[in-house]
Amino acid sequence: MASTLEELQKDLEEVKVLLEKSTRKRVRDTLTSERSKIETEINNKMQQRPQKKPELDSEKPAAVVAPLTTGYTVKISNYGWDQSDKFVKIYITLTGVHQVPTENVQVHFTERSFDLLVKNLNGKNYSMIVNNLLKPISVESSSKKVKTDTVIILCRKKAENTRWDYLTQVEKECKEKEKPSYDTETDPSEGLMNVLKKIYEDGDDDMKRTINKAWVESREKQAREDTEF
Repeated sequence: MASTLEELQKDLEEVKVLLEKSTRKRVRDTLTSERSKIETEINNKMQQRPQKKPELDSEKPAAVVAPLTTGYTVKISNYGWDQSDKFVKIYITLTGVHQVPTENVQVHFTERSFDLLVKNLNGKNYSMIVNNLLKPISVESSSKKVKTDTVIILCRKKAENTRWDYLTQVEKECKEKEKPSYDTETDPSEGLMNVLKKIYEDGDDDMKRTINKAWVESREKQAREDTEF
């Protein structure tokens, strides 16, 4: 059994090294899942080992108190964020997270990503991986805080006093695609028509009736002005 435990520990160290070097989301998700499985096996093996010395019980509370639960891992998708001159702050609400051991809340940072793993919270694990941050962060100066029912990720901006309009590069690209384009070389009214068209398509029945009414009145007014000349 001892040799099996040693091999599991070696496997765990190798997975951790690969996690530190990987940047692709799919690869990191796979490695994070594998890390959880190995940690669970190690914990089970340690609990099965005979207690040779009673006094060791008081020396190993962390290894027993902070096991990785055998339950499933929940992907965190709801969060909020804001920023200061020096930090980008991500707020994750997890009921009871302040009651788990400190070592059960782990965050790994790279220059353009971070991943959070909360182990054994109410019988589940919670994971959040954010890649392609909008701008580089300082890995050494980034950290986490655990408060009542909340985990706060503190990403230290590499370039202080710069504003982040988005959290990730992907979010920026998606938002920019949604913006209506205005071609200064074409008729200015064409840009307005594009905006009205989008409002009409996205609006409810009342909004569509309002736009239709305004359109008809505008056309009638223009027709009257044309007949006067």
